[in-house]
Amino acid sequence: MPNIKIFSGSSHPDLSQKIADRLGLELGKVVTKKFSNQETCVEIGESVRGEDVYIVQSGCGEINDNLMELLIMINACKIASASRVTAVIPCFPYARQDKKDKSRAPISAKLVANMLSVAGADHIITMDLHASQIQGFFDIPVDNLYAEPAVLKWIKENINEWKNCTIVSPDAGGAKRCAFFPFLFCKTLGLVH
Repeated sequence: MPNIKIFSGSSHPDLSQKIADRLGLELGKVVTKKFSNQETCVEIGESVRGEDVYIVQSGCGEINDNLMELLIMINACKIASASRVTAVIPCFPYARQDKKDKSRAPISAKLVANMLSVAGADHIITMDLHASQIQGFFDIPVDNLYAEPAVLKWIKENINEWKNCTIVSPDAGGAKRCAFFPFLFCKTLGLVH
């Protein structure tokens, strides 16, 4: 059975460290740098041969740089003979561009899915996709985790007047989740079966 190795991209090293700590593992050694022409360079600092590799890199902040860094890290692990490479992407890049809503508009979320597959990812773990249809853009397994249960727990434990709170959404995609949120809230409290 292969061992698990976790590597962190530069988008969110604190999150990667918390995941590794929770699992009782050390983060893998990786060096990322930029060449003078701003190309991204990634060096995996340890053997991954036959290992089950998890790369944690979010699609936030410097989205294009973080995405390219993730693709290079996946490919570096794959050509170094990793048994399996899982990309852990808490915020999926270009997720809002998930459909053709105008003439000549690209479906950029599909492009990102293709790039991750071509780079060598065997599995994707992400959270709260803008639209569930993005999972269908992949030919590899995708786990779309939901934050609602953890958010509900946090609200209940940290907001005194939680019964009088209002949940809002920044856009129409999130409005569907907000509409379902009160049901989940009541279910969590045991008010709905």
